[in-house]
Amino acid sequence: QVQLVESGGGSVQAGGSLRLSCTASGLSFNQYTMGWFRQAPGKEREWIAAITWNGGSTYLADSVKGRFTISRDNAKNTVYLQMNSVKPEDTAVYYCAARRFLSGTVSVRERYNYWGQGTQVTVSS
Repeated sequence: QVQLVESGGGSVQAGGSLRLSCTASGLSFNQYTMGWFRQAPGKEREWIAAITWNGGSTYLADSVKGRFTISRDNAKNTVYLQMNSVKPEDTAVYYCAARRFLSGTVSVRERYNYWGQGTQVTVSS
């Protein structure tokens, strides 16, 4: 049974930092592209970052480029989202997602077949 478990969410002031983690089990983690998405109240779930199975390529949405980074540790079956210079508009539930050997269309939500339960991030001004 595949499980993705996010952690590290919480409340932070604008300009601060948070690091989210997503630990996977039940799959061959080093074969999976991992993505991060977020969903704010009343809004669609949006893609924000992805990293390919070997960490060779990373992708970031324009809205977070220069502030967030994505990385992974295949030995720990974990992907990270480092969030710096956060803004109130970063407030959302953050989800990690996985798809085996996904490349190219890493920003398309429907391309991922495993999802975590989400972790809340709240940024106050």
